[in-house]
Amino acid sequence: MTDWIGDTFTSDAGWDHLESLVDIDHRMAGSDGERAGLELTRDALSDAGARDARIEEFEIQGWERGDSEIRRDEEVVASGQNACIALPRSPSGEATGEFVDLGYGVPEDFDDDLTGKVVMVSSDTPDSVDRFIHRREKYYHAVEAGAAAFVFANHVEGTLPPTGSVGTADAPIGDIPAVGVSKETGASLARRREGEDLTVAVNCETPDATSGNAVADLGPDTDEYLVVSCHVDAHDLAEGAMDNGAGTATIVEVANALAAREEELDTRVRFVGFGAEEVGLVGSSQFAAGVDPDHVKAVVNVDSNVFGRTLKLDHHGFDPLEAAGERVSDRFDHPIALGEEQVPHSDHWPFVERGIPGYMVSGETEGARPGAGGHTGADTLDKLESRNLREQAILLTALVVDLAGDDVSTARKPTDEIASALEQEGKATGMKITGDWPF
Repeated sequence: MTDWIGDTFTSDAGWDHLESLVDIDHRMAGSDGERAGLELTRDALSDAGARDARIEEFEIQGWERGDSEIRRDEEVVASGQNACIALPRSPSGEATGEFVDLGYGVPEDFDDDLTGKVVMVSSDTPDSVDRFIHRREKYYHAVEAGAAAFVFANHVEGTLPPTGSVGTADAPIGDIPAVGVSKETGASLARRREGEDLTVAVNCETPDATSGNAVADLGPDTDEYLVVSCHVDAHDLAEGAMDNGAGTATIVEVANALAAREEELDTRVRFVGFGAEEVGLVGSSQFAAGVDPDHVKAVVNVDSNVFGRTLKLDHHGFDPLEAAGERVSDRFDHPIALGEEQVPHSDHWPFVERGIPGYMVSGETEGARPGAGGHTGADTLDKLESRNLREQAILLTALVVDLAGDDVSTARKPTDEIASALEQEGKATGMKITGDWPF
């Protein structure tokens, strides 16, 4: 039967949900907006036909944005939403020191004595480095080198200061004040302020807060289950359309499609809309810590898709997941990009690091550069297309039905294999400095 394909391609369920999410003021972790997004997602899963829809709450370290700026003595040289913003979980306070532009901020750039200095790094990673260097890795290199403050400059033009959290699971609030500045502001600072004493000032609140995970089930009540997930929270600068309203809307559309095919499922499907992803994968880490790994057949985690037409499945070297992706691509004669490297970011990772088979599902657009929309004020609905959402929901529905089949077996990997892969790919160094190394 293929009626479900036509129904999904003409469905408004996912796109309507996406519009509802982006119309919330913001969905910052622990905020009223995040709670509203979780409730909308819970209700949308229930409306699709999933059972026992609920929100499982947990406590988090809250963070609420105030004003931030960079000053030279009393002169403000960078401030405002188009120039300079605090990075979430930066501590509140001021720090003054000699301003130094470290360029890309690769590890060797931090070898000099940076004690008491205000350091600026780019959000980009040079082509000469064969791995992506995450913002938090650069931040903690700066902390270890003794820097007084951290400035994170976008590499994409458009007066778009980037956001993104600092802090660790054990110490959620970072060590030194941290701000993001636009590419244009960063270029001006590098040209005009190198060697000057600058002050980075961050005003924020750090209350206790509550987040949660929206959870619901479809299919037979088997002990083994698939996790189909997304994260509902978003940064407070924009609509969070791509990151991750798109992923949340996609799993709602998949839930609607699977409800019409529920009798075909051999394995239970557990939908989870995680909270507090953007501040350290808190919701998924809480959830993954409570599962029996032998009961999770696989994780299909959708994060930042729809902006490109090609679906990207990073399968982390789990052969059954790669094979399932190839089967779906062949069946629909539709390109699906497959990646085998470890992706230690987003909500699949707390499962994969325990050896549980998991996909990182995203979108791929040829020529697109990181930072162009996500984690900035440019992450808005107008950049997404409903056609892409519907196509990707069809492909992912087929993928979930395939993986749920009794004839498809998956197996956990020993965690030392995961650790070895991270070492071989050069990603262990960054994870160790950011406190994300669990092995």
